[in-house]
Amino acid sequence: MIAAAVVLPVHWIQDGVPKEWEALNDSKQLSAGQRESFFQRLMATPGFEWGIARTEAAEIDRINILQATHQAMRQAIRLLGTASGHALVDGRSVPHLGVPQTALVKGDSRSYSIAAASVLAKVTRDQEMLEADRRWPGYGFASHKGYGTADHLAALARLGPCPLHRRSFAPLRKPEPELFEL
Repeated sequence: MIAAAVVLPVHWIQDGVPKEWEALNDSKQLSAGQRESFFQRLMATPGFEWGIARTEAAEIDRINILQATHQAMRQAIRLLGTASGHALVDGRSVPHLGVPQTALVKGDSRSYSIAAASVLAKVTRDQEMLEADRRWPGYGFASHKGYGTADHLAALARLGPCPLHRRSFAPLRKPEPELFEL
C-alpha cells in the first residue's frame, strides 16, 4: 500500500494552475506515459513538496487494508513536515490525520493536489512492481502491477506466494472454521 501527500507551489493558488498542468487528473485516467511525465515534471517543479509512505504486506495482514491505508496516509502527511496546514483527502476522512482535513469523494478527479498525490503514489507503486518482477520472476508483476488478474492468480497457484503477497488476500487466506463444524 503506497500513499502520497503533496503541497502544490504557493503561486499556483495565487496565479492559478499553469496551462501545462490542466491535464493533471486521477492517475487511473492517465496513460502510463502521462503519469510518468507528470511524475517527472512534478518532482522538478520548484515549490512542490511531497511525502510518499508505504505499508508492507505483513502489516496490512495484521491491521487490515483500510487501517493500513490510513496509516500510510498519516505517514505521508508527516513527511511533509510543517508544509501542510490542511489536507484534502480522496474519499472519506482519515481518523487521526494530524491536520484539519476535507474529504472529497472522487477527489483525484476534482483536485489538482489529490491528482498529483495519486500520480506520485501510482508511479511509485508501478516502479516497485517492476523491481518486484525482477526479484520474483514468474508472477508477472511488471504487467499486472499486483492486481489480481487471471494470470496473477494462475502464477500464485503455480508458484505459491512470495514475500510481497498479503496472506489475507482471498486466494491465500486460510478458510475460517465453520461455527458449528464437527
